[in-house]
Amino acid sequence: MISWITGEIVEFWQTNQKYFVLINCKGLGYEIQILESFFNKLKTNNESNTNITLWIKHIKKEDTDLLFGFASKDQKNFFIQILNIRGIGSQIGMGLLNKFSINEIINAINTQNKKLIGSVPGIGQKMTERLILELKNKFKNEFNIVEEKNKEEFIDNNEFNKILLDLQLTLKSLNYTKKEINSILPNIIKETKKIELTNKEEKNISFEHLLKVAMNYLDNDSSNNDI
Repeated sequence: MISWITGEIVEFWQTNQKYFVLINCKGLGYEIQILESFFNKLKTNNESNTNITLWIKHIKKEDTDLLFGFASKDQKNFFIQILNIRGIGSQIGMGLLNKFSINEIINAINTQNKKLIGSVPGIGQKMTERLILELKNKFKNEFNIVEEKNKEEFIDNNEFNKILLDLQLTLKSLNYTKKEINSILPNIIKETKKIELTNKEEKNISFEHLLKVAMNYLDNDSSNNDI
């Protein structure tokens, strides 16, 4: 089983809607299917003869071995979660990750955005419904995404969404309950929008700042409950 690989890029190419890279690792050539975004990066930067590291999902079949490579461990793990769903093959998984980021997929799952999921080639109505049902069950204990009633307050910014997910996991590790965390998420979003409106020069909202804001809200709620 191959977990990851580091080697020199020999060549990369596209076949229909599939993207590949050939890596020389200690004299062996590994043909790996990659995501379109990574392929475009290689093409734009003309990265032949440079070393890269890819996280690998190795799928063994009767007549062949398939290697799927990802720039991050999160992408690899998400791909594996998709493959664990009955009837979902590797190309559907790659198609999802080719078209959307992990956060976009999670948000679509949690808001039951069937139109977005169904826009991926090869995914019909029944498969869309099965993906939403099974992935939501997989992620509901790991990610506390804002519910539909608060969707209009959500910020359309992938970097912020990633920080928000990290924030929720951190608060969970600090033994705050799911109910407590969910209760302050709309306040965090409103606070972020307020900062963006009042200080246009502050382009990035940091994880540290949002954690401090969240702790203030949670501490205040705790103090009020003690009264």
